[in-house]
Amino acid sequence: MLTKRTVLVGAAVLALGVGVLAASQTLFFQRILFALSVERVYDRYEQTDTTQTDVTARVDASGREAALVSAFFGLDQGLPDPAADWAVCEGAGGADGMPVIFSHEVDVTTLEPGDFKINQRSGAISEVTCLTLAPADDPGELRTALLAGQFGDLQDQAVTVEVIGDVLSRDGSVTFKGAQVDVTPLEDGPSLVFAEAVPEDEWSIGQKPTSVPFGGGSGCPEGTQQVVRATWNGGITKPNNTPAGDKERALYEVVMERANGDPISVTPIALADTGDGDNNHKLCLDTSGRVQSIRFPAGYLTDPGDDLNPATQVELQP
Repeated sequence: MLTKRTVLVGAAVLALGVGVLAASQTLFFQRILFALSVERVYDRYEQTDTTQTDVTARVDASGREAALVSAFFGLDQGLPDPAADWAVCEGAGGADGMPVIFSHEVDVTTLEPGDFKINQRSGAISEVTCLTLAPADDPGELRTALLAGQFGDLQDQAVTVEVIGDVLSRDGSVTFKGAQVDVTPLEDGPSLVFAEAVPEDEWSIGQKPTSVPFGGGSGCPEGTQQVVRATWNGGITKPNNTPAGDKERALYEVVMERANGDPISVTPIALADTGDGDNNHKLCLDTSGRVQSIRFPAGYLTDPGDDLNPATQVELQP
Protein backbone atom coordinates (compact mmCIF):
# COMPACT_ATOMS: atom_id res chain seq x y z
CA MET A 1 0.00 0.00 0.00
CA LEU A 2 1.19 3.51 -0.75
CA THR A 3 1.80 5.33 2.49
CA LYS A 4 1.59 8.81 3.94
CA ARG A 5 5.29 9.24 3.17
CA THR A 6 4.45 9.80 -0.51
CA VAL A 7 2.16 12.68 0.42
CA LEU A 8 5.16 14.33 2.04
CA VAL A 9 7.00 14.14 -1.27
CA GLY A 10 4.43 16.31 -3.03
CA ALA A 11 4.22 18.78 -0.15
CA ALA A 12 7.97 19.16 0.07
CA VAL A 13 8.19 19.84 -3.65
CA LEU A 14 5.44 22.44 -3.36
CA ALA A 15 7.38 24.19 -0.61
CA LEU A 16 10.44 24.57 -2.84
CA GLY A 17 8.56 27.08 -4.99
CA VAL A 18 8.94 28.54 -8.43
CA GLY A 19 12.65 27.81 -8.75
CA VAL A 20 12.06 24.07 -8.66
CA LEU A 21 9.14 24.39 -11.05
CA ALA A 22 11.31 26.18 -13.56
CA ALA A 23 14.08 23.60 -13.21
CA SER A 24 11.91 20.53 -13.70
CA GLN A 25 8.32 21.38 -14.54
CA THR A 26 7.23 17.93 -15.67
CA LEU A 27 8.66 16.14 -12.63
CA PHE A 28 7.11 18.78 -10.37
CA PHE A 29 3.59 18.05 -11.58
CA GLN A 30 4.18 14.29 -11.61
CA ARG A 31 5.08 14.43 -7.92
CA ILE A 32 2.04 16.51 -7.04
CA LEU A 33 -0.36 14.19 -8.87
CA PHE A 34 1.25 11.13 -7.31
CA ALA A 35 1.04 12.64 -3.84
CA LEU A 36 -2.61 13.62 -4.17
CA SER A 37 -3.54 10.06 -5.16
CA VAL A 38 -2.23 8.47 -1.96
CA GLU A 39 -4.34 7.35 0.97
CA ARG A 40 -3.17 9.18 4.09
CA VAL A 41 -3.04 6.18 6.38
CA TYR A 42 -1.24 7.82 9.32
CA ASP A 43 -3.41 10.94 9.81
CA ARG A 44 -5.83 11.10 12.76
CA TYR A 45 -8.48 13.70 13.62
CA GLU A 46 -10.87 12.30 16.27
CA GLN A 47 -11.24 14.66 19.25
CA THR A 48 -12.42 11.94 21.65
CA ASP A 49 -11.07 8.53 22.56
CA THR A 50 -12.85 6.01 20.34
CA THR A 51 -10.73 2.93 21.17
CA GLN A 52 -12.57 0.06 22.83
CA THR A 53 -10.23 -2.39 24.54
CA ASP A 54 -9.85 -4.67 27.57
CA VAL A 55 -6.08 -4.13 27.67
CA THR A 56 -4.97 -2.60 30.97
CA ALA A 57 -1.34 -3.76 31.17
CA ARG A 58 1.27 -1.00 31.36
CA VAL A 59 4.33 -3.30 31.32
CA ASP A 60 5.18 -5.68 28.48
CA ALA A 61 6.48 -9.24 28.75
CA SER A 62 10.10 -8.06 28.76
CA GLY A 63 9.44 -5.71 31.68
CA ARG A 64 9.47 -2.47 29.67
CA GLU A 65 6.89 0.08 30.80
CA ALA A 66 4.56 1.68 28.26
CA ALA A 67 5.70 5.28 28.59
CA LEU A 68 6.12 8.58 26.81
CA VAL A 69 9.82 9.01 26.05
CA SER A 70 9.62 12.69 25.14
CA ALA A 71 7.47 15.58 23.93
CA PHE A 72 9.21 18.38 22.03
CA PHE A 73 7.71 21.85 21.43
CA GLY A 74 9.40 22.17 18.06
CA LEU A 75 7.54 24.96 16.27
CA ASP A 76 5.37 27.89 17.35
CA GLN A 77 2.94 28.59 14.50
CA GLY A 78 5.73 27.36 12.28
CA LEU A 79 4.17 24.53 10.28
CA PRO A 80 4.07 25.93 6.74
CA ASP A 81 0.69 27.03 5.41
CA PRO A 82 -0.67 25.50 3.22
CA ALA A 83 2.07 22.90 2.68
CA ALA A 84 1.57 21.32 6.14
CA ASP A 85 -2.06 20.53 5.28
CA TRP A 86 -0.64 18.07 2.75
CA ALA A 87 2.61 17.16 4.47
CA VAL A 88 1.35 16.68 8.04
CA CYS A 89 -2.45 16.55 8.36
CA GLU A 90 -5.38 18.71 7.29
CA GLY A 91 -5.53 21.75 9.57
CA ALA A 92 -1.82 21.75 10.38
CA GLY A 93 -0.95 24.73 8.19
CA GLY A 94 0.19 27.64 10.37
CA ALA A 95 -0.10 25.59 13.56
CA ASP A 96 2.38 24.63 16.29
CA GLY A 97 4.26 21.33 15.93
CA MET A 98 5.08 18.84 18.70
CA PRO A 99 6.60 15.37 18.14
CA VAL A 100 5.66 12.95 20.95
CA ILE A 101 7.66 9.72 21.20
CA PHE A 102 6.39 6.46 22.70
CA SER A 103 8.47 3.70 24.28
CA HIS A 104 6.93 1.13 21.92
CA GLU A 105 5.65 1.27 18.37
CA VAL A 106 1.97 2.20 18.45
CA ASP A 107 -1.16 0.82 16.81
CA VAL A 108 -2.14 3.81 14.68
CA THR A 109 -5.80 2.75 14.67
CA THR A 110 -5.93 3.45 18.43
CA LEU A 111 -4.22 6.86 18.21
CA GLU A 112 -6.18 10.13 17.95
CA PRO A 113 -5.84 13.80 19.00
CA GLY A 114 -8.40 13.28 21.76
CA ASP A 115 -6.05 10.83 23.48
CA PHE A 116 -3.76 13.67 24.62
CA LYS A 117 -4.05 16.29 27.36
CA ILE A 118 -1.45 19.03 26.98
CA ASN A 119 -1.08 21.47 29.85
CA GLN A 120 0.41 24.95 29.43
CA ARG A 121 2.34 26.81 32.12
CA SER A 122 -0.67 29.06 32.82
CA GLY A 123 -2.95 26.09 33.39
CA ALA A 124 -4.59 26.37 29.98
CA ILE A 125 -5.26 23.15 28.07
CA SER A 126 -3.77 23.05 24.57
CA GLU A 127 -5.77 22.05 21.51
CA VAL A 128 -4.53 19.19 19.30
CA THR A 129 -6.05 19.70 15.87
CA CYS A 130 -4.66 16.60 14.16
CA LEU A 131 -1.68 14.25 14.19
CA THR A 132 0.29 11.87 12.02
CA LEU A 133 2.96 9.19 12.41
CA ALA A 134 4.64 10.33 9.17
CA PRO A 135 7.35 10.93 8.20
CA ALA A 136 8.77 8.45 10.77
CA ASP A 137 6.95 5.55 9.14
CA ASP A 138 9.72 3.18 8.05
CA PRO A 139 9.73 -0.34 9.55
CA GLY A 140 10.50 -0.11 13.26
CA GLU A 141 9.83 3.64 13.50
CA LEU A 142 6.13 3.87 14.35
CA ARG A 143 6.64 5.45 17.76
CA THR A 144 6.77 9.19 16.88
CA ALA A 145 3.45 11.05 16.64
CA LEU A 146 3.68 14.56 15.18
CA LEU A 147 0.95 16.66 16.85
CA ALA A 148 -0.33 19.86 15.23
CA GLY A 149 -2.40 22.42 17.09
CA GLN A 150 -2.10 25.34 19.49
CA PHE A 151 0.38 24.59 22.30
CA GLY A 152 0.97 28.08 23.67
CA ASP A 153 3.84 30.41 22.86
CA LEU A 154 7.23 31.40 24.22
CA GLN A 155 5.64 33.10 27.24
CA ASP A 156 3.07 30.38 28.00
CA GLN A 157 4.47 27.10 26.72
CA ALA A 158 3.12 23.60 26.96
CA VAL A 159 4.77 21.95 29.97
CA THR A 160 3.32 18.43 30.20
CA VAL A 161 1.72 15.88 27.90
CA GLU A 162 -0.51 13.11 29.29
CA VAL A 163 -2.19 10.21 27.49
CA ILE A 164 -5.81 10.19 28.67
CA GLY A 165 -7.19 7.73 26.12
CA ASP A 166 -6.47 4.11 25.25
CA VAL A 167 -3.49 4.13 22.92
CA LEU A 168 -2.18 0.60 22.42
CA SER A 169 1.22 -0.70 21.41
CA ARG A 170 1.45 -2.10 17.90
CA ASP A 171 1.34 -5.68 19.20
CA GLY A 172 -1.67 -4.85 21.40
CA SER A 173 0.01 -5.98 24.61
CA VAL A 174 0.08 -2.69 26.55
CA THR A 175 -1.79 0.59 26.84
CA PHE A 176 -0.20 4.01 27.22
CA LYS A 177 -3.21 5.42 29.09
CA GLY A 178 -1.89 7.37 32.08
CA ALA A 179 1.60 7.93 30.67
CA GLN A 180 2.94 11.46 31.13
CA VAL A 181 6.09 13.40 30.23
CA ASP A 182 7.45 16.94 30.60
CA VAL A 183 7.69 18.98 27.39
CA THR A 184 11.09 20.08 26.07
CA PRO A 185 10.68 23.87 25.67
CA LEU A 186 10.53 25.76 22.41
CA GLU A 187 13.95 27.38 22.73
CA ASP A 188 15.84 24.08 23.23
CA GLY A 189 17.53 22.17 20.43
CA PRO A 190 17.05 18.47 19.61
CA SER A 191 18.49 15.66 21.76
CA LEU A 192 18.90 11.91 21.53
CA VAL A 193 16.11 10.20 23.49
CA PHE A 194 15.95 6.57 22.32
CA ALA A 195 18.28 3.95 20.84
CA GLU A 196 17.72 0.33 19.89
CA ALA A 197 19.23 -2.48 17.84
CA VAL A 198 17.74 -2.78 14.34
CA PRO A 199 16.75 -6.27 13.10
CA GLU A 200 18.82 -7.44 10.14
CA ASP A 201 15.85 -7.48 7.78
CA GLU A 202 15.57 -3.69 8.26
CA TRP A 203 19.19 -2.83 7.42
CA SER A 204 18.32 -2.07 3.74
CA ILE A 205 21.80 -3.05 2.57
CA GLY A 206 22.83 -1.03 -0.48
CA GLN A 207 19.59 0.95 -0.69
CA LYS A 208 19.98 4.45 -2.12
CA PRO A 209 17.95 7.39 -0.83
CA THR A 210 15.16 8.55 -3.11
CA SER A 211 15.74 11.60 -5.29
CA VAL A 212 12.90 13.56 -3.69
CA PRO A 213 12.63 15.06 -0.18
CA PHE A 214 10.97 12.80 2.41
CA GLY A 215 10.68 9.96 -0.09
CA GLY A 216 12.73 7.37 1.80
CA GLY A 217 16.11 7.13 3.50
CA SER A 218 19.35 5.39 2.61
CA GLY A 219 20.41 1.91 3.73
CA CYS A 220 23.60 0.51 5.27
CA PRO A 221 26.55 -0.69 3.14
CA GLU A 222 28.00 -4.14 2.62
CA GLY A 223 30.21 -5.12 5.53
CA THR A 224 27.73 -3.97 8.15
CA GLN A 225 27.69 -6.28 11.18
CA GLN A 226 25.07 -4.54 13.29
CA VAL A 227 22.85 -1.46 13.14
CA VAL A 228 21.61 0.86 15.86
CA ARG A 229 18.66 3.22 15.44
CA ALA A 230 19.28 6.63 17.02
CA THR A 231 16.04 8.52 17.68
CA TRP A 232 16.00 12.25 18.39
CA ASN A 233 13.12 14.09 20.07
CA GLY A 234 12.51 16.17 16.95
CA GLY A 235 13.29 16.26 13.26
CA ILE A 236 16.96 16.91 12.51
CA THR A 237 18.96 18.44 9.66
CA LYS A 238 22.17 20.39 9.32
CA PRO A 239 21.90 24.18 9.83
CA ASN A 240 21.53 24.70 6.08
CA ASN A 241 18.45 22.43 6.13
CA THR A 242 20.20 19.56 4.35
CA PRO A 243 20.39 15.97 5.62
CA ALA A 244 23.17 14.84 7.91
CA GLY A 245 26.14 13.41 6.02
CA ASP A 246 29.62 12.01 6.45
CA LYS A 247 30.77 14.80 8.78
CA GLU A 248 27.90 14.04 11.16
CA ARG A 249 28.55 10.30 10.86
CA ALA A 250 32.07 10.85 12.14
CA LEU A 251 30.72 12.80 15.13
CA TYR A 252 28.59 9.92 16.42
CA GLU A 253 30.35 7.97 19.17
CA VAL A 254 29.09 4.45 19.86
CA VAL A 255 30.23 2.99 23.18
CA MET A 256 30.53 -0.80 23.06
CA GLU A 257 31.60 -3.52 25.47
CA ARG A 258 34.69 -5.60 24.67
CA ALA A 259 34.70 -9.36 25.20
CA ASN A 260 36.49 -8.80 28.53
CA GLY A 261 33.86 -6.29 29.63
CA ASP A 262 35.92 -3.13 29.04
CA PRO A 263 34.27 -0.27 27.09
CA ILE A 264 35.46 0.86 23.66
CA SER A 265 34.26 3.75 21.51
CA VAL A 266 33.73 3.24 17.76
CA THR A 267 32.55 5.38 14.87
CA PRO A 268 29.84 4.14 12.47
CA ILE A 269 31.12 3.16 9.04
CA ALA A 270 28.02 4.78 7.53
CA LEU A 271 25.06 6.91 8.51
CA ALA A 272 21.84 5.58 7.02
CA ASP A 273 18.15 6.50 6.98
CA THR A 274 19.03 10.06 6.02
CA GLY A 275 17.17 12.40 3.70
CA ASP A 276 13.65 11.32 4.66
CA GLY A 277 12.79 14.20 6.97
CA ASP A 278 12.22 12.28 10.19
CA ASN A 279 13.90 12.07 13.61
CA ASN A 280 15.79 8.78 13.13
CA HIS A 281 19.27 7.80 11.97
CA LYS A 282 20.65 4.30 11.47
CA LEU A 283 24.24 3.87 12.67
CA CYS A 284 25.91 1.15 10.57
CA LEU A 285 28.69 -0.64 12.47
CA ASP A 286 31.36 -3.02 11.19
CA THR A 287 32.20 -4.35 14.66
CA SER A 288 30.45 -6.89 16.85
CA GLY A 289 29.94 -6.59 20.57
CA ARG A 290 27.23 -5.22 22.83
CA VAL A 291 26.39 -1.57 22.26
CA GLN A 292 25.92 0.35 25.51
CA SER A 293 25.25 3.95 24.50
CA ILE A 294 25.43 6.62 21.79
CA ARG A 295 26.89 10.11 22.08
CA PHE A 296 26.80 13.18 19.84
CA PRO A 297 28.54 16.55 20.43
CA ALA A 298 26.85 19.94 20.65
CA GLY A 299 26.23 22.34 17.81
CA TYR A 300 25.92 20.35 14.57
CA LEU A 301 22.23 19.47 14.02
CA THR A 302 19.14 21.65 14.22
CA ASP A 303 15.43 21.16 14.68
CA PRO A 304 12.91 22.77 12.25
CA GLY A 305 13.12 25.95 14.36
CA ASP A 306 16.89 26.18 13.68
CA ASP A 307 17.85 25.48 17.31
CA LEU A 308 21.21 23.71 17.57
CA ASN A 309 21.54 20.43 19.47
CA PRO A 310 23.22 20.28 22.90
CA ALA A 311 25.78 17.59 23.70
CA THR A 312 23.62 14.52 24.06
CA GLN A 313 23.77 10.79 24.79
CA VAL A 314 21.36 7.91 25.29
CA GLU A 315 21.60 4.34 26.56
CA LEU A 316 20.67 1.48 24.24
CA GLN A 317 17.38 -0.24 25.06
CA PRO A 318 18.03 -3.70 26.53
